[in-house]
Amino acid sequence: MSPALLAAFVVAYFLILLFAAWLTSRKAGNEDFFIGGRKSHWMLVAFGMIGTSLSGVTFISVPGAVGMDGFAYFQIILGHLIGYLVVAGVLLPLYYRLNLTSIYDYLGQRLGPGAYRTGASFFILSRTLGATARLYLVVNILQATILDRLGVPFAATASLMLVMILLYTYEGGVKTIVWTDTLQTSCMLLGLIICAWFLMDRLNLDVSSSLDAMRSEGLSRLFVWDPDSRLFIVKQIVAGIFITIAMTGLDQEMMQKNISVRTLRDSQKNMLVLAVVFAGVVLLFLFLGGLLHLFARQNGMTETGDALFPAVVLGHLPELVQVIFVIALISALFPSADGAITALTASFCIDLLGMQKRDDWSSEHKKRIRQRVHLTFGAVFLLLVLGFKAINNPSMIGLILKLAAYTYGPLLGLFAFGILTRRSVRDGAVIWIALAAPLLCYVLNANQHHLFGSYQLGLELLLLNGALTFAGLWSVSRPAEAGALAKA
Repeated sequence: MSPALLAAFVVAYFLILLFAAWLTSRKAGNEDFFIGGRKSHWMLVAFGMIGTSLSGVTFISVPGAVGMDGFAYFQIILGHLIGYLVVAGVLLPLYYRLNLTSIYDYLGQRLGPGAYRTGASFFILSRTLGATARLYLVVNILQATILDRLGVPFAATASLMLVMILLYTYEGGVKTIVWTDTLQTSCMLLGLIICAWFLMDRLNLDVSSSLDAMRSEGLSRLFVWDPDSRLFIVKQIVAGIFITIAMTGLDQEMMQKNISVRTLRDSQKNMLVLAVVFAGVVLLFLFLGGLLHLFARQNGMTETGDALFPAVVLGHLPELVQVIFVIALISALFPSADGAITALTASFCIDLLGMQKRDDWSSEHKKRIRQRVHLTFGAVFLLLVLGFKAINNPSMIGLILKLAAYTYGPLLGLFAFGILTRRSVRDGAVIWIALAAPLLCYVLNANQHHLFGSYQLGLELLLLNGALTFAGLWSVSRPAEAGALAKA
């Protein structure tokens, strides 16, 4: 199919999103932008969050990694299931009890203003880097498959995508995203199923024979029992637990959608449904990855990693499937960026500017400030996407998880210290401890061969980072006064 026609389908899809945004954002105020006025339906939130949790990285990188790691990625998903239970049973009740708009306000109430600002700042850093890495992955594929052939430069493609996202999130924020994420998740999952079905048809296989073929080709290995391997099952499950706690339960983007639900009970139902469906969808992506590698080997293709999925679909499958793939790819792109920009705007306005506590600012003034912050984050996203283009990492999923280990670790340590101890900290020391922990982790990771021999540090860096933060906080702490604990 011609790139011009594919681009036309992308524009048409965006117009549908813009129409949905117009319907949902009318008369939207700051409370609607930040947490949807606490009126979101839990089923919509749960379904839409599947798209946010998966993103373009899962859509492209997880199938591409099957050739190297088999189905071992699912070991992390087993940990995710446990992590979602912790979020639903421990963190959500805490957030609802304190009636939070920003979850980092808990750190302020429990540990002090320094912890509050530190937590919000690390979220802003974490989500900005993670979301732009995910955005870059999809934009780069669209550039290579469509827009290069139209003579459009990469910077123009990235700018256009961000303008699209800003347009439909500018007014409605979370109130709009709950609905647009539902549409986007539907398109992404439909694309996944159709692509898998066409590949099985081309390979003359059904589900059972596909799994047999993957097994014979060494593509379906699920569990890794070597303790020295970075894929060792215990390490992967433990990492999955804490990745979910940190990147879902301690992440304003993910939690602002949950606390936009009216009641705690419905929010917990949302989290548990998300956990089960997410695990099933990842299994489908791994199955698709096996099919892609079988097809590539049968047809003598040399593409690997992130390049494999688009190469198979756009080079070997019918034009209708190509259109569905591009729409599904766009649907994977938008949820990982629209919610991030909205959450970053909310966190910056509430946590760093103190907007909710500024009674001297009128509603209109607060809205203007919020909109300026929103546009500024759009510009920051563009600069970082261009930076990732310069780096050109061949597999973004590994980079994103490593970034998360360094930047979410201090959040994990801060919340764990607040929830698990009854001690207060010296407020001015918190930021330095939160900076020192990931720096020490970086040094350990860079020298792990000399320090640990054949043992490979992997995703457990997140847990180590959190533990170092926790230990540092303990070292500058003292027993808290009863009144301070009661308030938090």
